[in-house]
Amino acid sequence: MDYLSSYVEDPQLNVYHLSILAAILGLGYRQGQRRRIQVSRSKIMELSHVNTLPTYHKYFKQLQDLGYIKYSPSYHPGYKSEVKLCKKRLSQDI
Repeated sequence: MDYLSSYVEDPQLNVYHLSILAAILGLGYRQGQRRRIQVSRSKIMELSHVNTLPTYHKYFKQLQDLGYIKYSPSYHPGYKSEVKLCKKRLSQDI
């Protein structure tokens, strides 16, 4: 819940960002993981209800650029990619 609390306080994040983050957090909860979560694009899209690839890629990349996640892709069909959640410190000016 700490992660989610900090996410909703950031005015830079919109409903797409929050939906993708909630999907990642849900996967982490199911896996019993707090920071390093095994993910697949299809599962994140399904759980976040983001239905188009351009929308998914745009907001997923923005989350990386904003420092909320670090993405480590797996190019092996037998291994999932990994997302590391980062607690971004919010500026006092926000």
